[in-house]
Amino acid sequence: MISVCMATYNGEQFLRGQIDSILCQLGLEDELIISDDGSTDGTLEIIQSYNDKRIKLLHHEKKSEYAKIRYARNFYYATDNFENALKAAQGDYIFLADQDDVWMDNRIPQMTDALKDASLVMSNFTTCDENGQIQIYNFYKKSPFSSSTTLNLIKSKFIGCCMAFDRETLVKALPFPRKLLAHDLWIGLIASSSGTCSFVKEANIYYRRTGNNVSSTTKKSKNGFLFKLQYRICIALQLAIHCFLKSL
Repeated sequence: MISVCMATYNGEQFLRGQIDSILCQLGLEDELIISDDGSTDGTLEIIQSYNDKRIKLLHHEKKSEYAKIRYARNFYYATDNFENALKAAQGDYIFLADQDDVWMDNRIPQMTDALKDASLVMSNFTTCDENGQIQIYNFYKKSPFSSSTTLNLIKSKFIGCCMAFDRETLVKALPFPRKLLAHDLWIGLIASSSGTCSFVKEANIYYRRTGNNVSSTTKKSKNGFLFKLQYRICIALQLAIHCFLKSL
């Protein structure tokens, strides 16, 4: 069984195209779990219009404490929203999906085949703009992460919308630590520290870059060096505490 976990918030512009590209690859027993963070546009109406039993819509309430955070507030919102979807996942294989991308037709079979020999798999991606115009066909020339958890923490190259992982990794990753900044890096570090990570060199997702993206993967980050250093120290401590508690 496959669980696709998507977080939405005011995503009406591109949402239907993404849902269509996912549903056509899912079996009748699979599920698309969508956790919505209180959308005020037509997002909920689009989701409900499908009337598809494979779609499970969850309503998530943003934590008021995050509204006071000056930097990277949207990262906290997105991470919490994804955790809400992940907690409901029942599948053996779990995929993460953003609301504005498009999956290529071969994504699920390619990723599930790679997951036979890995705890987590991340695919390459093709970048496109708001109008769907291709920018870069295969963004990475080689695997962006290594077998070293420490190096993966430093490089921080795990991209959620390109990732899929097995249930064992999900169980190890949940629950997320309080005030976790990046769900994708967290899951990637869990997988690399306790299992194996694999990279699919061929792009199987159209990764849309717009002015509303939370991640700065394909462009220079606006966050300064001090912020990046503090963020990595914080998640390293969270990982150490999490692993210790899981071992008890």
